[in-house]
Amino acid sequence: MAQQYSMAFKSRMVRRLIGPDAVSANALAREVGVGQTMLSRWLRESRSVEPMSSSKKQHRWTGAEKLRVLLEARGLSETDLGALLRREGLHEADLTAWQAAAEAALSPGHHAPAAAEQQRDRRRIQELERELRRKEAALAETAALLVLKKKVQAIWGDADDGTAPSSE
Repeated sequence: MAQQYSMAFKSRMVRRLIGPDAVSANALAREVGVGQTMLSRWLRESRSVEPMSSSKKQHRWTGAEKLRVLLEARGLSETDLGALLRREGLHEADLTAWQAAAEAALSPGHHAPAAAEQQRDRRRIQELERELRRKEAALAETAALLVLKKKVQAIWGDADDGTAPSSE
């Protein structure tokens, strides 16, 4: 008979598997006596959690909202944390991921990639637009040559009109 684990226990195990102080699923399995495959499944499931109700529209969290919830959750008891998560429509794995992302963003040596990424994207867009203009010009030239070829054939006839070329 398979053992049933509480959601709180599963959340604690997932928290131990992610974040800056993460341990491997194998190491955690040996430590707590839960199978590595089960721990890995819980981790996968925490990353692909769907909204509680499919009719609900998925909320797009801003950075300020995430920070507010993280600060509010700080130091809460497990019962109060559960109430906060239900009220906000979140899972504990969301908080853990947000916490890890915030810590990574604030760590020394971390650079905001947004500005450099935007500049790289702008440069790539300009390059693609230039290439598109070049190809459009080449296509227009090819179309003009085809039209000209048809007009020449209409005026002069086909080169292969059944007459032998003169060899004089």
